[in-house]
Amino acid sequence: MDIISITIGVIAGLVLGFIIAKVLEKKNVSRTLSTARKEAQHIVKEAKNEGESIKKDKILQAKEKFLELKAQHEKEIMAKDKKISEVEKRVRDKESQVSNELAKNKKSNAELDEKLKDYNRRLDFLENKKSEIEKMHRAQVEQLEVISGLSAEDAKTQLIESLREDAKNDAMSYVQNTLEEAKLTAQQEAKKIIVNTIQRIGTEEAIDNCVSVFNLESDDVKGRIIGREGRNIRALEAATGVEIIVDDTPEAIILSCFDSVRREVARLSLHRLVTDGRIHPARIEEVVKKTTKQIEEEIIEVGKRTVIDLGIHGLHPELIKAVGRMKYRSSYGQNLLQHSREVAKLCGVMAAELGLNPKLAKRAGLLHDIGKVPETETETPHAILGMEWADKYGEKPDVCNAIGAHHDEIEMKTLLAPIVQVCDAISGARPGARRQVLDSYIQRLKDLENIAFGFVGVKKAYAIQAGRELRVIVESEKVSDDKASQLSFEISQKIQTDMTYPGQVKVTVIRETRAVNIAK
Repeated sequence: MDIISITIGVIAGLVLGFIIAKVLEKKNVSRTLSTARKEAQHIVKEAKNEGESIKKDKILQAKEKFLELKAQHEKEIMAKDKKISEVEKRVRDKESQVSNELAKNKKSNAELDEKLKDYNRRLDFLENKKSEIEKMHRAQVEQLEVISGLSAEDAKTQLIESLREDAKNDAMSYVQNTLEEAKLTAQQEAKKIIVNTIQRIGTEEAIDNCVSVFNLESDDVKGRIIGREGRNIRALEAATGVEIIVDDTPEAIILSCFDSVRREVARLSLHRLVTDGRIHPARIEEVVKKTTKQIEEEIIEVGKRTVIDLGIHGLHPELIKAVGRMKYRSSYGQNLLQHSREVAKLCGVMAAELGLNPKLAKRAGLLHDIGKVPETETETPHAILGMEWADKYGEKPDVCNAIGAHHDEIEMKTLLAPIVQVCDAISGARPGARRQVLDSYIQRLKDLENIAFGFVGVKKAYAIQAGRELRVIVESEKVSDDKASQLSFEISQKIQTDMTYPGQVKVTVIRETRAVNIAK
């Protein structure tokens, strides 16, 4: 019983505790609920307040955005209105302009019609006047024909002839004045260049002949040179190709030959034979061969020295040999190598003055006369032969053209050609450079005078100043003052085209009128 009562008591205690716990828990729950309600109410209140503030902020932002969009829209509307007003203004201006143009066109059309009518009236008036003038002109022409005894065609012919003569005189005077003005300026520049070029070149004046004099110590050597029955001199002439003249000239033998190389070989051979004392045909042939070889070597050495002195590079050995051979060749008494060196220097200086290539000009100047030293006789002009050699041995086309054209055998294609021609004339035409043959000199003077006598009205003609001036005396009755000027021009042109001469020729026409009376 005790156990049961204890168990019942424990159970009752447990139930009571459980009930008490439930009651306490219920009280806690109700307290928690009331606290939660209060917190919820507080949160709701704060949320409402925050929502109101957010709502107010959003409403303010929306109002600001609206105002901004409204202002932008109003600006766009104002801009479009402004454009529309400008377009309308332009349209109104165009309309007013078109209206004005239409009004002007109407007015101008009216004026044009009026002017056209006036023009037609004037045209009719002019036609009437023209017919009247033609009638009057025919009547006057008929009256003039009756008075003069000439028809209109004859009078027209005479007038044309008179006008043609006057026009010819005026044209000749104008051409002459123009040429003189052009020559004045051109000659000044050309003279300046030429004088500067000549002043910078200094050369010796040497004259070579076709004979050489071999001096002997005594006349006894002449017999040894001639040999028994003349065999030594014949052997020497046959070996050298030189004519040996042994005459009464004391202590001298004359060597005559146009080829300077052969003449020099003969002179040196004679010198060796006389010095050695052994003179016989076999010895002569041996000495001549050695001397010929020595001269050939000297020719090459002279050519090389000349090329080096002038600063010319890359010249073919055959051309160098031709340059060396020029030492033993003369042209009108002027040594050919000296002349070619002088021309080369002149060409170099003149080309530098004119802004051209001086080295190329020197090359052309040195080689311009190589055609004068062929090893075999030929009928080809020396300028053409020299051009062919230069082309064969690889010279430039400008140099070849300058060589071939320096005597006008071919056409000049570069500025180098006239420079070589001018420098060749400067070197050959200066006083003392060359020896002129008397017959050709006299013939040139006669040709000058004959050209003058070929013109109408020429009474006398005199070539003076070594052919540098031609003075022509005309008949005053046949040649007027104007004709004298024209005659001087025509004679100078005739001389220029028909003759070849160094330098220039001055033509002076003299017209003189004399009135003579005797007082008694």
